[in-house]
Amino acid sequence: MNSTPPALTHRQLALFRAVMLQGNLSRAAEVANTSQPTLSRELARLEQLLDYTLFDRVRGRLRPTVRAQALMQEVERSFIGLDQVAHRALELRAHSNTRLQLACLPALAHALVPQALARLCHTLPDAQVSVTPLDSPWLEQAMSEQRFDLGLCESSEPPIGTSRIALLQANEVAVLPAGHALCRKKHLHPRDFAHLPFISLATADPYRRAIDALFQQAGVVRRLHLEAASAVAVCAMVAQGLGVAIVNPLTAMAMAGPALAVRPLSASIPFAVSALVPQVSAAHPLREALLEALRVAIATLEAK
Repeated sequence: MNSTPPALTHRQLALFRAVMLQGNLSRAAEVANTSQPTLSRELARLEQLLDYTLFDRVRGRLRPTVRAQALMQEVERSFIGLDQVAHRALELRAHSNTRLQLACLPALAHALVPQALARLCHTLPDAQVSVTPLDSPWLEQAMSEQRFDLGLCESSEPPIGTSRIALLQANEVAVLPAGHALCRKKHLHPRDFAHLPFISLATADPYRRAIDALFQQAGVVRRLHLEAASAVAVCAMVAQGLGVAIVNPLTAMAMAGPALAVRPLSASIPFAVSALVPQVSAAHPLREALLEALRVAIATLEAK
C-alpha cells in the first residue's frame, strides 16, 4: 500500500465539503458556484486520489460512506481555522485597534478572566478582547502556533515559541457545604476527610492524581461516589451538600458564598497560573494592560 499522502487541493476539499453539507450535487454546485458536471468530475478525481469511495450512489442520491464522514471531521477543523483567519483579517481591515485574542483554561475563564476583564474595561472602556477556553495540551499547541496574543495556563514549562510569565503560586484548598462540621476548623488535615463523601475531579486530571496521592500517603479512606471534569462543577455539587472536595483556590474563591465555605489545607498541593506570550508575533497593544489587570484580580481574590 502506498503510504505517500495524496496531493489534495483546497478546491477539492471545498467541493467535497459542499456535497457533504448540502446532501446532493445540484445544491452543492450552486453553493460552490460551479456546474454539476464539474463538481462530479472533481469528486471522482478526489476519490481516485484517495483510492476509496466517498459516496454510495443509491437511487440517484449520494450517501456518504463511513470514510467520508471521518474525512469530513478533519475537513471541518480546517475550515473552522480558515473562518477564524477570515474574521481576524476582517478585524484588521475594520479596526486600527485590533481585538486581543486570549486563550485560557476553562477553569480560568470562569474564575479569573472575568474579574480581570472587568478591571481592564473600567480602565480602557474601548478595549476589545476575545476569550477562547481551551484544555491542555490544545492551549499550549495553539500558543506554539502563535494563534493567540496571550495564553493562561497551569504549565510550569513554556511550550516552544512562547515565553512564560508567572502570575500566581498558591495551593489547592478545601471546599465545604456551609454549616458543615469541618467549617469550625481553620485548617484541614487529610485525616479530617476520613470516610466523608468526597467529590473528585476527573480521573485524568493531574490535580486529581495529586489529591489521591495525598490521601493514600496519609492512609485516609474517603467515600468516592461523585466526580466531575471541572472545578466549577465540583464546587456546585459541594454547595448542594453532596460532599466535600479539594479544588484550585481561584475557582474556590470565585464560588465562595452563603452555600460554600473555603478552608486551607495543612498539606501543600501546589497550584500555579502562568501567562504565555508568543515569541514570534508582535506584542498586542493591550497585552501589558491585561497582564496588569490579571495581577490585580489575583491579588483581590487572594485577599478574600
